[in-house]
Amino acid sequence: MQTSEQSEHRVLAEKPPISETASSPEAVYAVYQERCQRFAAQRDHYTRVSQATGFRNVVLFFAALFCVFIAAFGASWPFFIVALALAVAFVWSFLRLGKINLLVKRYNELWKINDEGLRRLRRDWSTLPLRQPKEGTPDHPYANDLDLLGHASLQHLLSTPTTGGGLATLQRWLLYPAAPAEIRERQRVAAELAPMIDFRDEFELSGRLMGDAQSVYEMFLGWAESAPWLSGRPALIWLSRILPLLTVSLLILELTQVTLYPFWLIPLLANILLTQQQGKEVERILDEVADRQRVFQPYGDLFALVTQQHFTAPALRALVDELTAEGVRADQQMKRLARIMQFGDMRMSMIFPVIQAVLLWNFHTLWLLERWQRDAGHRARAWLTALGTLEAYTALATLTYDHPDWAFPEVTERVAKNDEPVFTASDLGHPLLPDAVSIGNDVSIGPAGTFLLVTGSNMSGKSTLLRAIGVNIVLAQAGAPVCARKLRMAPLVLATSIRVQDSLEQGVSYYLAELRRLKLVVDMADEARADGDRTLLFLLDEILHGTNTSERQVAARRIIRYLLAAGATGAVSTHDLTLADTPEFARLSTRVHFTEHFERGADGRPEMTFDYKLRPGIATSTNALKLMEIVGLPLDDGNEQMSGE
Repeated sequence: MQTSEQSEHRVLAEKPPISETASSPEAVYAVYQERCQRFAAQRDHYTRVSQATGFRNVVLFFAALFCVFIAAFGASWPFFIVALALAVAFVWSFLRLGKINLLVKRYNELWKINDEGLRRLRRDWSTLPLRQPKEGTPDHPYANDLDLLGHASLQHLLSTPTTGGGLATLQRWLLYPAAPAEIRERQRVAAELAPMIDFRDEFELSGRLMGDAQSVYEMFLGWAESAPWLSGRPALIWLSRILPLLTVSLLILELTQVTLYPFWLIPLLANILLTQQQGKEVERILDEVADRQRVFQPYGDLFALVTQQHFTAPALRALVDELTAEGVRADQQMKRLARIMQFGDMRMSMIFPVIQAVLLWNFHTLWLLERWQRDAGHRARAWLTALGTLEAYTALATLTYDHPDWAFPEVTERVAKNDEPVFTASDLGHPLLPDAVSIGNDVSIGPAGTFLLVTGSNMSGKSTLLRAIGVNIVLAQAGAPVCARKLRMAPLVLATSIRVQDSLEQGVSYYLAELRRLKLVVDMADEARADGDRTLLFLLDEILHGTNTSERQVAARRIIRYLLAAGATGAVSTHDLTLADTPEFARLSTRVHFTEHFERGADGRPEMTFDYKLRPGIATSTNALKLMEIVGLPLDDGNEQMSGE
C-alpha cells in the first residue's frame, strides 16, 4: 500500500504528461497563479508533516532511552523489548522524515518555477533569476546593442535552463542565427513542448535539484573518455583476483583446522605489498572518479525523464535516440555507475584497511568502473549535449507558452528579390517590454538597396523600434516565436550601431568607437554581398553624433549610400530631418516618424505624452525645449540680465 507522499511523488514518465494551453496572456497568468497556489499548498502540507514527524522522532528517541534506563536499573526485560520496538520505530520515522523533506524541497522548487513564470510575464527583472554560462560574456557585434545577454535581456527572459550545457546552447542560439530549415525544426519542437507544462516543470526541477554539482562535470567527462588504467595491466588484474582468493581460502582452512599453520599470512603480505606499490594510483583514480561521479550521477533523473517520453517532432525523437543509442540507455548506465560507486564508498569505513588488506577491494572497484568506462564512457558527452539541446528547446517552448499571442515567423529559404521587402511584420512589439506597455507597429524594411528612415523627437520611440526589429530578428533566427502578429523575413545578416561606448582604458573616444562599429557594419555588408545567400539588414541609431553637424551629415550620407550600394537594407533613426532632402535618399527611403502630444497641466507647465505609434512621413515637431521646461531647466538665454549688468 502506497503512502500519501509516495502517491504524490510519482515520476512523470509513469503517467501521460498533462498538456495545458492558454488562449491569451491573461489565461497564462491564471495558469501560473493556480499552479503556484497548488504547489505552495503541497509544500506547506509536507512542511507541517515534517515538523510533526521531527517532534515524533524526538519523543521516540527519548522514550527509547528512558526504557533502556528503566530496564538497566530495574532489571525489567519487558522494558528492553519496548526500548527495541521504540528504536525500530525511531529508525523508520527518521527515514520517513528524509523522504518528507525531499517532498518539501520538490514542491518548493515547483512553486519557484511557476512563480518565476509570473515574474517573466511581468518582466520583473530585479527578482527574476538570471542564469548564464560560467564562461562569461563573449565578444559579439550586436549583443549589447539589442540587450541579448545579461540583466533584463533576452537571455534573462529565456533563462529556464539549469545545466551548463543547456545555458551554453541557448546562448549560442541567441548569438548565431540558424539556417531556415533548422529554424523551422526548432519551431516544431517549441510548438510540441509548449503545452507540456508538467513535463517542462519536471525537467527543470530535475536540473535544479542537482544544485551546484553540475559545475564541474567536464572533469568527469575527462575521465570517462580517457584510456583505462587498470585494464592495460592484465597481470595486475589477475593478481588482485588470485591473491584475495588464496588469502580467504587458506584462512578458512586454518579456522577449520585442515591446516595447522597460518599460510594465509603469505598472500596477505603480498596483498599489503601490492597495495603499497600500486594501490596509491588506484586510490587516486577512485577519489577523482568518486568526486566527479557525484557531479554527473544526478543527470540520471533527467535521462530517465526524457527517454520515457513519446515525442513526435523528429528533432525530439533524435534526442531520445541519442540517449538510447546502441542499446546503451543513459539512465540505466547512470544507475549502474551509482551501484558501482557504492562499493567505492566502502573506503569510508573504519575497518576498510582490513578489508583492503584481505580482499584488495579497491582493485575490484576500479575494474568495475573501467568496464563502465568501456561500455558507456564514450557516450557520456553526447548524452550531455542532447540534454543541453533539450533544455534550449524547452526555453523556446516556455516562451511560446507564455505568449500565445506571439507568432512563429516565416523565414524563407531564398534571398528576397529586388522588388521584395526583406522584413515585414504586423503589430511588431519589443519582446522585453511587458504586454501592458508594449505598443505594436507594422514595419516593412526593404527591398535591398533601400532603407527605412525613422524620425521623431526625443523619447518618442525611435531607438526602441530599432531594438524591437533587431531582437525579433534574433528570436526568429533562433527558432522562437516573435513579438508580432505576423512576421516574414528573408535570410538576413544583422548589423547594428545603436549603443556605442567610449573607452578610457583603451583611450578610445566616442567618435572613434562609433567609427569602428560602422566599419564593422560596412565589412559585414561586403561579406554578405560576396556570399550572396543572405542580405545584410543594418540598424543605425543617430549615427556620428559625436562630431559637428555639417561633417556628420556628409559622413552619414556616405555610409548609408555605401551600404545601399552593397545591396544592404535597414533602418536609420535620426533627428536630422535633412537626411532625406537629397533626391537620391528621397527615392531610396521610406520615411516614418513618431510624435508626442503636449498639454498644459494645472501648474502651467507642459505635460508630454507619447503613443509610440508609427506614422508615415517626416517628423514635424521637436520637444527639446519643452523637455527642458518640464524638468525645470531655465529657458532664458540670460541676454537681458547680462545687458542690465
